[in-house]
Amino acid sequence: MNQMIEQEPQRQRYFMEQMKALVAERSREKGRPLTCMINTFGCQMNARDSEKLLGILETIGFVEADSEEADFVLYNTCTVRDNANQKVYGRLGYLQTLKKKNPDMLIALCGCMMQEPSVIEKIKKSYSHVDIIFGTHNIFKLAELIYNRMMGDRMVIDIWDAAKEIVEDLPVERKFPFKSGVNIMFGCNNFCSYCIVPYVRGRERSRKPEDILAEIRRLVADGVVEVMLLGQNVNSYGTNVETPITFAELLRQVNEIEGLERIRFMTSHPKDLSEDLIEAMRDCKKVCNHLHLPLQSGSSRILGLMNRRYTKESYLELVDKIRAAVPDIALTTDIIVGFPGETEADFQETMDVVRRVRYDSAFTFIYSKRTGTPAAAMENQVPEDVVKVRFDELLQEVQKISGEVCGRDINTTQKVLVECLDDHKEGYVTGRLTNNTVVHFPGDASLIGRIVDVYLEEAKGFYYMGRCDR
Repeated sequence: MNQMIEQEPQRQRYFMEQMKALVAERSREKGRPLTCMINTFGCQMNARDSEKLLGILETIGFVEADSEEADFVLYNTCTVRDNANQKVYGRLGYLQTLKKKNPDMLIALCGCMMQEPSVIEKIKKSYSHVDIIFGTHNIFKLAELIYNRMMGDRMVIDIWDAAKEIVEDLPVERKFPFKSGVNIMFGCNNFCSYCIVPYVRGRERSRKPEDILAEIRRLVADGVVEVMLLGQNVNSYGTNVETPITFAELLRQVNEIEGLERIRFMTSHPKDLSEDLIEAMRDCKKVCNHLHLPLQSGSSRILGLMNRRYTKESYLELVDKIRAAVPDIALTTDIIVGFPGETEADFQETMDVVRRVRYDSAFTFIYSKRTGTPAAAMENQVPEDVVKVRFDELLQEVQKISGEVCGRDINTTQKVLVECLDDHKEGYVTGRLTNNTVVHFPGDASLIGRIVDVYLEEAKGFYYMGRCDR
């Protein structure tokens, strides 16, 4: 292979051409197109990665299937909680039975779980029917990895400890034609004591602003009206690009893109949410009235043990500043119950924050011990029965408040981006307000991807029923 093809993304284009020929040949032999299926676990970063992986697979000739009885099955894994790992192991056992029926089937694993050395050893030992394993840093190499496996007779393992480069300009197959995630950065530098993400996603790497803006302009030209700017901590975007730029500055530049209607972003770390960003959220009319601001715990003592680098008081002060600038903003959050050493008094501090902030919704989690993180070695792990009682109490309070808060726009007309046909009621469609609340109303497929005025007739706790006067 010559020097030119050693460079990316030219190297991957070369392997995609090689794979096109191989897939076409196999399809002729079978008398049908080869099929592929991606099962995505985890966060929206993983969902966006899966769109890129599907883009590569479709470029080389695979046709997407809706079940795992496919010729190529890929699991894009998550490892934030242990039950995510166990779910993957369970599915791999099922895939082994499918592979016995179709010996030519290829099984691939990628994502955060694959960055753990103990996982790789377990797969090599107990799941030898897996064909390809790669991690979070080299998903762009999918065509090359499949080529290497098809040209050989053994499992291909390609795990990078860190990303060598950000490879742009490769195929993407979006799930929705009218909205898209856009990676603005990769990795995390925060090292919260319970979290394995920095170990599996690597250090923070920001994309160049000009590459981000160019991607969004291409998306808009292709019919996208809403983008979600993605990063493990978008608030720290831009510190490691050639010419430093803040996330607030990037947001203002994205807001100027003609044809784009809505801008969302996640996730925001409270310690890095600046006054400048709050002002940008206030001033940029395309930025949606929704902010996901993870709390994790309402106890300053537990926040210190978590290495979150803010206090209960500073978090509440931040919420006040945000609401003063954007009064109608919807706030959502993440909360962990049962962190090591959490007392009943610590838990009640969390309940106090929930009652004072009154979140639109909250993702509530029972603490999951992740080997290799500082929290896993901490003493005073909270007994399961105690955690369960606290979790149920928190969930009940969150749902009660959410049901009260989410009805605030009743009997008003709001802009709704229509996303799909309603899967529960025939003749209806489903969309979202700028604050991310779901709305169901009468309509047909011609509305999908459009932003329409909807009168909100009835609040159902977590969603609205409405009508669209077209």
